[in-house]
Amino acid sequence: MTHMNNQSRVDRRSWLKGAGVSLALPLLDSVGWAENRGQVAKPPVRLGFMYMPHGVIMDEFWPKSPEAFLKSPPPAIRSLGPVLDQCLMMKGISGVPISPFNGAPHALELSTWLTATLPDADTRSRVNIAISADQIMANYVGAHTSLPSLELATMPQTWKENQEGLHEAYYSHCSYRSPTQPVPAEIDPRNVLNRLFGKRGKSGRVTPVNPLDRQMLDKVLGGAKDLRRTLSRTDQRKLDEYLDSVRAVERRIAAIVYRQKEAALEKAGVRSAKRNASDSPPIEVKIPLGDKRSEYMQVMCDLTVLAFQTDTTRVSTYIGSTPNGVTYPELGFTDQHHSQTHHNNRKEMVRKVAAITEFNIAQFAYMVKKMHSLKEGDATLLDNCIMMWGSGLEDGNRHQRHNLPFIVAGKGGGSIRTGRFLPNTKGNQGDLLTTLLACAGVPLDRPIGIATKQLNEIKA
Repeated sequence: MTHMNNQSRVDRRSWLKGAGVSLALPLLDSVGWAENRGQVAKPPVRLGFMYMPHGVIMDEFWPKSPEAFLKSPPPAIRSLGPVLDQCLMMKGISGVPISPFNGAPHALELSTWLTATLPDADTRSRVNIAISADQIMANYVGAHTSLPSLELATMPQTWKENQEGLHEAYYSHCSYRSPTQPVPAEIDPRNVLNRLFGKRGKSGRVTPVNPLDRQMLDKVLGGAKDLRRTLSRTDQRKLDEYLDSVRAVERRIAAIVYRQKEAALEKAGVRSAKRNASDSPPIEVKIPLGDKRSEYMQVMCDLTVLAFQTDTTRVSTYIGSTPNGVTYPELGFTDQHHSQTHHNNRKEMVRKVAAITEFNIAQFAYMVKKMHSLKEGDATLLDNCIMMWGSGLEDGNRHQRHNLPFIVAGKGGGSIRTGRFLPNTKGNQGDLLTTLLACAGVPLDRPIGIATKQLNEIKA
């Protein structure tokens, strides 16, 4: 790395490099954003989406009043307490009417979430819907980053069901590059880490490496020592904080891998402490879908934060779970999420659905609070983000879509006024998506899906 004075500008594809492996830099005051030459350096706006299926328990989710939003938030959102002043909630956003697919509520809750569009009724057996909001953003800003967008999921996108004859991809995909191209999501955090750390050739293509290789990581992070000497004290602290985050993610992924190897050996009747050289190697490691789901989800959230912090991408989606078979043993019960949503107001089932909702929002809160703790320019990373949590159903018990649950966190670079609950919003999810893209600075030649307007009341 060469010395950079306070007037320097670097292309945002600048990296810490070592042994042909690279790691993107966070925004440092001592460098800046290359496309802002001749201007005051201003960080870009990032847009992220995090999804949970099956709706919520409405009385546990919505604040009692605009005043109660900050003073006495409902149970579902209490984990957001320290950053509620950075959040915005809107009650009254309706989903896409699903006729003529009335028998396909679960095929449509995720597929319509970012498209605000129904699938084509004449081509049900193949994907034909609309480009999604995240990919519209990626088309506009993707050329500025090494990854146009980042798609993550907790569960494999392999559910086999065909409600109303609709293609199975509609159950587990929210991102669509074009009307006929669903974008696959990555479920293995090691693969995500590889995309952030991988070797990049002259063409920019990533060559797979082992992101948990200590020697590789040490070489990359070792290069930070030379860079550190050229930075101001404020940027030195920022770089240290960033590198600590990188190492923390690496350690947590390594811990998951280690425990899974141990579990595989135990299942095979081999105690690792007594393992001999002749023993079979551990089976392929797969991240668990049951116990310690919070740890898995938080690693994925950390990777999203790192990707945004380094401007490796400005667009992300994270499908926390899909409408099929997911359980939450970490909460003390093994009932499937979907089965409990058909509760018919039975108290114990309602309690479990409420607990699942609180759990999922807590993971969103974990990510948002981390973003709020990271300085970027004169503000925080969260100030320069728009992060939306939500579900494609209002109420899983009756499959209603009149009042979808949404939480927006982050000020979008000053475009959104947060710290508010708007109880009487009149609009649909297309209106919301169109507005969020406008707040992110994306010029639109037409509304998204069923949108008819922008929701100007959410703007600063």
